[in-house]
Amino acid sequence: MSAVKDLRRKALRAFVLIKMKPGTSEEIVRSRRIKGVKMANSVLGRYDAVVVIEASSLKELQKIIYEMVEQHPNVVHTETLISIFHPPSSNPNPE
Repeated sequence: MSAVKDLRRKALRAFVLIKMKPGTSEEIVRSRRIKGVKMANSVLGRYDAVVVIEASSLKELQKIIYEMVEQHPNVVHTETLISIFHPPSSNPNPE
């Protein structure tokens, strides 16, 4: 077993930045109930909310994002930032 513990469960993690209609940003917090959504918070700034999603593939990620937007008709705009993880090698002598 590797000495370095890999804390992520899925291959992809995405940070979805969301703009909502005025006064509706707290609605997005309900997205926490959607499978794959790890965190959903209302925020201050250029965007109204940030949602963190973990998925095994881009297709799964797309499905989760569409489901989230479909459930929240007050979403005006989304921007998705995809982080692809490369865990450190447990081999001290990489090839």
